[in-house]
Amino acid sequence: MASSPPAPKERAPRPAPASALSPLERAEVLALLNRPEYADLPPAQVWARELDEGRYWCSERTMYRILSAAGQNGERRRLATHPAKTVPHLVATAPCQVLTWDITKLRGPHKGEWYHLYVIIDIYSRYICGWTLERAESADRAEELIRETIERNGIVPETVHADRGTSMTSKKVSQLLIDLGVTRSHSRPKVSNDNPYSEANFKTIKYSGDYPESFNSLTEARDWCEAFISYYNHEHRHSGIGLHTPASVHFATADLVREQRAVTLAEAYARHPERFARRPNPPAIPTRVWINEPKQETEPIQQSS
Repeated sequence: MASSPPAPKERAPRPAPASALSPLERAEVLALLNRPEYADLPPAQVWARELDEGRYWCSERTMYRILSAAGQNGERRRLATHPAKTVPHLVATAPCQVLTWDITKLRGPHKGEWYHLYVIIDIYSRYICGWTLERAESADRAEELIRETIERNGIVPETVHADRGTSMTSKKVSQLLIDLGVTRSHSRPKVSNDNPYSEANFKTIKYSGDYPESFNSLTEARDWCEAFISYYNHEHRHSGIGLHTPASVHFATADLVREQRAVTLAEAYARHPERFARRPNPPAIPTRVWINEPKQETEPIQQSS
């Protein structure tokens, strides 16, 4: 009688490589990838943005593997979980009530090199009350700038508005505003018109006659921005505020300037009334400035009194 072949030896389970993430770490990476600000971004974008903030979680490839294991390896945008698309309705009736801020890129000396310009604007006066130019976008620097701006102004605003960029929605910035008792407001996802004052300001900067194609250094870019912002605040007559300078409206000298304009126009009318279709008056200064003025009175309003 032939003997039966020996039973195969059971193989010991293959040990996990030393580089493997623990189950807890994998869960943390999955939670990261599904955050509202990252849910519609590919892992490469998340990896790079976190790295820019000084955080390394794992490789891009591992992020893809974690998504695949969770059954989320399809089109990321289908998995996006955005907050309710509520239209922000913000109104200011005086300076220092509503601030809005954003970040734009300025081209550096080399291909792919960009500087990041942070600008904080008072929506009532259009005054640029805080700015900085950095080599990279950083939630830490954003938090510092907002805190420094509020301290310098000496008045805590009622509302700070921004879009939904990673710095704008960061814990650092959110916690600062919570600590100060400031209402946080954000644009709807992918709706640039919800931050019109920042968008218009960046357009004014980049369409300036001496705005260069690129800057040779961070120092040169900062010097240019400082000169432009000084001009914008103190010399530029802004059409949205009755052709006054932002500084004049912000620091409450605009009414006096308007009175002086009215005297000059009255004298011109007295000399040559035939040159005017009607008695001239200087442009009025708006008394209420909105982000998304409601079309109906029944719409909910976040109002700064």
